[in-house]
Amino acid sequence: MRNLKHPQQVHTDSKYLFVILLIFLMSCNSEKQLDIQGHRGCRGLYPENSLPAFNKAIELGVTTLELDIAITKDKEVIVSHEPFMSRTICFNPEGGKIPEEMDMKHNLYEMTHSEIKQFDCGTKLHPKYPDQKKLKTYKPLLSEVFKLAKTKNPDVKFNIEIKSKPEYYGIYTPQPDKYVKIVLDEIEESGLFSNVNLQSFDLVILEEIKKQSPNMPVALLIDEDETIATKLKKLCYKPEIISPYFRLLTSEIINEYHAQNYLIIPWTVNEEQDLFKMLRWNVDGIITDYPDRLLEIRSNERY
Repeated sequence: MRNLKHPQQVHTDSKYLFVILLIFLMSCNSEKQLDIQGHRGCRGLYPENSLPAFNKAIELGVTTLELDIAITKDKEVIVSHEPFMSRTICFNPEGGKIPEEMDMKHNLYEMTHSEIKQFDCGTKLHPKYPDQKKLKTYKPLLSEVFKLAKTKNPDVKFNIEIKSKPEYYGIYTPQPDKYVKIVLDEIEESGLFSNVNLQSFDLVILEEIKKQSPNMPVALLIDEDETIATKLKKLCYKPEIISPYFRLLTSEIINEYHAQNYLIIPWTVNEEQDLFKMLRWNVDGIITDYPDRLLEIRSNERY
């Protein structure tokens, strides 16, 4: 004769199994490898895309340095969000402000790195980041960032945005095929290919990356006035990463693209409530100007 359990015992066993399952799921969530990306190094704390910012980000413990690149007159890869000297963050070589009429006139593609280094891009007060530490610094070469990372943490990864748009071709940047080749050659020479992925808003650049280097992981950047589905359809291949403006995401959208084996890494998430939301929604990485905030949340497991 079977030993039938009392209904109370069945209820207790079910409750016990539920608790075990809940602990397991919570453990899986807390152990997920989140890619913590310092945006332009750590723009909220130090001057953007500068060696001090990358140094600080590595010290904080980011897994990835997010940065932007352009090309100099002597075909070197330089770290800069714009392919010109931004009057928002830089002083001219004399230490004065860049006047509005000179906006976009200091074209990096027409300047050597020696000339670019004369501009101070670290002591001007940033209107959006008043707490940013001010210090005199310059726009570094990508090779300088690679050298710093090898010294500080050889395991740190790089999410490199190729800044490009059609109206820049041949004026502020090389033509896409030459542009991509210069960047890929620099990465190959560094010996850090396995630590790098490339990203861009420019679909022509993204097509060229896979044409020249099929094994290079690519992130499709989605701007705030675009849609993920529409932009994905315009690309001739499936990128490894979808990187949208974070407000374009919902939990349902993330689940949908996870089911299609995409990694989801939104930009640029700075406020605590938004960081919490992205973590709860199980994104694969977060690009933030304040990696210190994200790291604190993760360490406390408060989400």
